[in-house]
Amino acid sequence: MNVLVINCGSSSLKYQLINSESEQVLAKGLCERIGIDGRLVYQLAGNDKEITETPMPTHKEAIQLVLDALVNEKTGAVKDLKEIDAVGHRVVHGGEKFASSVVLTEDVLAQIEECNDLAPLHNPANLIGIRACKELMPNVPMVGVFDTAFHQTMPSTAYLYGLPYEYYEKYKVRRYGFHGTSHSFVSKRAAEYLNLDLNNSKIIVAHLGNGASISAVKDGKCVDTSMGLTPLEGLVMGTRCGDIDPAIMEFIAKKENLDIEGVMNVLNKKSGVEGMSGVSSDFRDLQAAYEEGNERAIAAVEVFAYRVAKYIGSYVAAMNGVDAIAFTAGIGENVYFVRRIIMKYLGYLGIEVDDEANVATRGIEGIISTADSKVPVAVIPTNEELAICRETVALI
Repeated sequence: MNVLVINCGSSSLKYQLINSESEQVLAKGLCERIGIDGRLVYQLAGNDKEITETPMPTHKEAIQLVLDALVNEKTGAVKDLKEIDAVGHRVVHGGEKFASSVVLTEDVLAQIEECNDLAPLHNPANLIGIRACKELMPNVPMVGVFDTAFHQTMPSTAYLYGLPYEYYEKYKVRRYGFHGTSHSFVSKRAAEYLNLDLNNSKIIVAHLGNGASISAVKDGKCVDTSMGLTPLEGLVMGTRCGDIDPAIMEFIAKKENLDIEGVMNVLNKKSGVEGMSGVSSDFRDLQAAYEEGNERAIAAVEVFAYRVAKYIGSYVAAMNGVDAIAFTAGIGENVYFVRRIIMKYLGYLGIEVDDEANVATRGIEGIISTADSKVPVAVIPTNEELAICRETVALI
């Protein structure tokens, strides 16, 4: 079965065509600047990228261009669109309505739309992509895979906030968590890679990228995660502040003469390691500044690592133990010096860093703790597109 995986943003669209039997990526790419001018990036497996500047007034035109590229006579991945058996769509927020992936019917789309106020920047864009696909591929089954679904197994002790209960009842204000597709994929793969019984295990997944989150996965199910009602809660991130005293919002608003929108813009887009360091949200730039002795960059990196270590420690307590820790995503998979700083805090778990393995492990699977560590620490590259493909096949 060939599955087209689509991740639709407000002005961009990422895609992969995957053969579900071999799990090989047949083609991949993205559409950028939708509604502005338009750029299609297309790459057939084993070939160089092709970049085409072409108008994309809406997502419908963008998806049509993707489909045309996939059946192109010279570089197409398939000869006919009939060879695409299903489409898997990433949907950011399913609220409490969706605890698992689902076939996308009109009734389901209406329920997703009801969650729009929980993810106003993402869900509407996801729905636009889904409806455009449905219009262009009316007979192809489609599945929605939710960022929040994996975390729906959290107990109320983990997802309720210390707010008046009526806000939960009336507005569903609670912790939802994000990156669920990644946390699900990585926890399963970590158990397999480390020869653990997933259904009798305690695994902590650290998804560390520009957006970063941690999850506690007990017996294959999420019992806690660091992001909240929105992706702003939890770790210090690239440009997001993570956990702060909420009274800071009022304090800054008065000092800087900002309205709530202005404060939220600061917390989401001007904070995190970029705001702290004044250098960048990119850890390649931060590492260079760190090694040059830039004090603000050093502080930003140390704060980032410290917050990760604190969350790991809290999730060890939440599960009353841990069998394995997995690093994933851009920073988790590639930035060895940040992993090293984090692991130095975990000596109480009987963990020691294997420095040689840690430096050598970049974007590949590998164990980066010493052989005599009581808890193995591994790097497990995430693959959200493959996870969406698998979910789609399971339902179709």
